[in-house]
Amino acid sequence: MLDKKIYDEIFSHSFTIPIKVVYWDGKEKNYGPEGKSDITIKFNTKVPISEVVKHATLTLGEAYMDKDIEIEGSIQKLIMNAYTQSESFMSNVKLKKFIPKFSHSEESNKKEIQEHYDIGNDFYKLWLDKTMTYSCAYFRTPEDTLEQAQMNKVHHILNKLNTKPGETIIDVGCGWGTMMFTAAKEYGMKAKGVTLSQEQYDYVNNKIKEENLTDQMEVILEDYREIDEKFDHVVSVGMFEHVGETHLENYFKQIKNLLKPNGTALIHGITGQHEGLGVDPWLVKYIFPGGYIPDIKENIGHIMDSKLQIDDIEPLRRHYQKTVEIWHRNFLKVEDKVEDMYGERFVRMWDIYLQACAASFESGNIDVIQYLLTNGPSGSSLPMTREYMTDLDRKTAE
Repeated sequence: MLDKKIYDEIFSHSFTIPIKVVYWDGKEKNYGPEGKSDITIKFNTKVPISEVVKHATLTLGEAYMDKDIEIEGSIQKLIMNAYTQSESFMSNVKLKKFIPKFSHSEESNKKEIQEHYDIGNDFYKLWLDKTMTYSCAYFRTPEDTLEQAQMNKVHHILNKLNTKPGETIIDVGCGWGTMMFTAAKEYGMKAKGVTLSQEQYDYVNNKIKEENLTDQMEVILEDYREIDEKFDHVVSVGMFEHVGETHLENYFKQIKNLLKPNGTALIHGITGQHEGLGVDPWLVKYIFPGGYIPDIKENIGHIMDSKLQIDDIEPLRRHYQKTVEIWHRNFLKVEDKVEDMYGERFVRMWDIYLQACAASFESGNIDVIQYLLTNGPSGSSLPMTREYMTDLDRKTAE
């Protein structure tokens, strides 16, 4: 009875939309405002409230993966609504003391990256677009397909950097190489990529050879902290979320070390626009081992400490929400294939992850921000006004 009373108290403060809960004893109760609910939470077994109090998202996430809890209706809508409630368990900053710490040594970083990205290229090919880009897209128009939007993002970044043919660029955390290949083939640059994922390295390296670009491109399987070269430009997309709280300072210092004087960097990553947990235990255990999301104040402090200067900051929250929603739709179309490859529990894990991720962006719990930086006085190698960015984007699209 005690568990049920506490659940009742938690749910009473968690929603602003009608939600129906079916408890493990078969009793039903409605929460939120009056009205017909299109979302039902069903407990197939009792999930101890003591575990929820300790690790709310971890316990409930595992309960969903194990079918101890079923959710009928949109998980994204459910979680998004809970995030908007300051008293909801999703927003309880008191849970911070239960979050694990991570070393983020070079060895642990390599292990963490490979655990996530080396699931297998075949898995990501099923639901990503043809560019194999696993980061926020950039929708210039509502009609853009995901593939178009991902290429928009690549061009938007290279255009922001105001790159020139013959210049050098390094992509720190290069993924499957779309940025590098675009920089080399369309912008005439010399491009290098660095990754800790064996799967990504093999994919990019083979493609460089197949397209006879070995004189213009290179990819290395290396920790970014070990690189001792200088480049005209540095790009890092979706990377600093893997760096860890205690290593963010050195991350930005290494970005500076990689730049020539007055060189420019475009850092694109998930960022909080408010002070929060930074780490989610379920996400760390199952999706992003060692992941940490810094808030904007942390990043700007580290940028200043590294002696880089800010040229431009652009939030892309709505773009990432739309990106993840498309990923989820794509994922649902192939979930039978994924289940054959990895099992039903894995499918449920990725289903709730993608919907929770979309909800987190939709609610403003997290954002994704592009930081344009200069290794020297701001804008030293850039035009006087920001108009060049939109002008170049328009020309690229045409």
